[in-house]
Amino acid sequence: MSERMPHAAAATPGAAGAAREAAGASGTAAASDAFDLVFAGERVLVDGRFTPAEVGVRDGVIARVVPVGTGLVGRRSVRLADDEVLIPGLVDTHVHVNEPGRTEWEGFATATRAAAAGGVTTIVDMPLNSIPPTTSAAALAVKRKAAEGAVFVDVGFWGGLVPGNESDLLPLVAQGVFGFKCFLVDSGVEEFPPVTADEMEQAMTVLAEARSLLIVHAEDAALIASAPHPHSRDYADFLASRPRAAEHAAIHEVIEAARRTGARAHILHLSSADALGPIAWAKHDGVRLSAETCPHYLVLAAEDVAAGATAFKCCPPIREGSNRDALWRGLEAGVIDFVVSDHSPAPASMKLAGNGDFAEAWGGIASLQLGLAITWTEARHRGIRLEQIVEWMSTAPAHRVGLDSKGAIVEGRAADLAVVAPDEAFTVDGAKLEHRHPISPYDGRELVGVVRATYLAGEPVDHTVPRGRLLRRARSEGGPGDAA
Repeated sequence: MSERMPHAAAATPGAAGAAREAAGASGTAAASDAFDLVFAGERVLVDGRFTPAEVGVRDGVIARVVPVGTGLVGRRSVRLADDEVLIPGLVDTHVHVNEPGRTEWEGFATATRAAAAGGVTTIVDMPLNSIPPTTSAAALAVKRKAAEGAVFVDVGFWGGLVPGNESDLLPLVAQGVFGFKCFLVDSGVEEFPPVTADEMEQAMTVLAEARSLLIVHAEDAALIASAPHPHSRDYADFLASRPRAAEHAAIHEVIEAARRTGARAHILHLSSADALGPIAWAKHDGVRLSAETCPHYLVLAAEDVAAGATAFKCCPPIREGSNRDALWRGLEAGVIDFVVSDHSPAPASMKLAGNGDFAEAWGGIASLQLGLAITWTEARHRGIRLEQIVEWMSTAPAHRVGLDSKGAIVEGRAADLAVVAPDEAFTVDGAKLEHRHPISPYDGRELVGVVRATYLAGEPVDHTVPRGRLLRRARSEGGPGDAA
């Protein structure tokens, strides 16, 4: 007897064609050597390509990956439909949950439901916008307590670097944070002030010894301060207030500090393609540097932002279409390492403040649920394969932060999986998205790529029972994040 699995992507019409799961598929399925769950399909992403395969899951882990027709026996089984693929769950290492303290912006339950709806099975939460910010071991304990029993996918945590908390860094490493975030420009919230380039370098010295990772919001404070900041509904005026030169200058500071200290450093939400050359040269020279960009920089363009459309506001800003094209080239060349959401929602009273005045509105784009579809829709027009998108949105971010049990359909890895119909189209309805506030620059946009089911540790995410785990980084470099 078979039944339709409830689809994870509640916001995506047409997902009713989800993979079928049969309970007690055969009399032998109860045998002691049966797998808990077996997937079978013609397009399973293994070793970077889609291939006919069966995947046997036991105790939440991928135990066997074999060709279709092998006949793995499972107590439950999922047969992929002809239009479906099986991919590893996405890993989004740049998510602002904001709980506790600003849970009215976003909370663990709503954020992780949105993640699961978009095929994301692991997020790493940013240290700011919550109160207290995650800048000490005590604050991390508060954050973890708020998340306990409320998460639908696995959740790890970044620590924060702010002026005066250098002595808190090693205790946070010991408590399993995945690294540390700092700003070189005003963060927008007073409890998470920026550091100077010298303070950043001093922290890098500590983190290099601890083999931890520093992730940086890289915009130069002086250049931002000297730019014009008019009250305006014209997006061009906002764009001028966050010049490319500010990113370029700050990234130079990160590169040179990482070069001098030997620290591992990462550039967050790269928006300016002007920095691709310096990043490429730094990597070539052996600087331990990586960089990410986000779906909104790869899909949206400044020329298309209407007057007063503050749903598009983020920092650094969405830039011109030619810059967008150059970012894609940077991804394909390996200069940019991966794609993550920078999911940062806010209430309508903040996001739409000032009646369309870009200087008044809060900056941040909520796209956790839509990241795969947004990026894939654009990529397919550019002749980029889905296999590459999964590398950029799952395998690469997992590897960079040390989540080596995630990001691939490989024996011994976590059975975090997503069933996707890559050719199915849907129209975004902001009101039906799972994150807390229905404000999205993608509202009304047609995308392709429907997530029909998401599995965490071999169990379907059903949006009613939170089964996600809170992760700690087990080792300072190259080790997996383990459930606590």
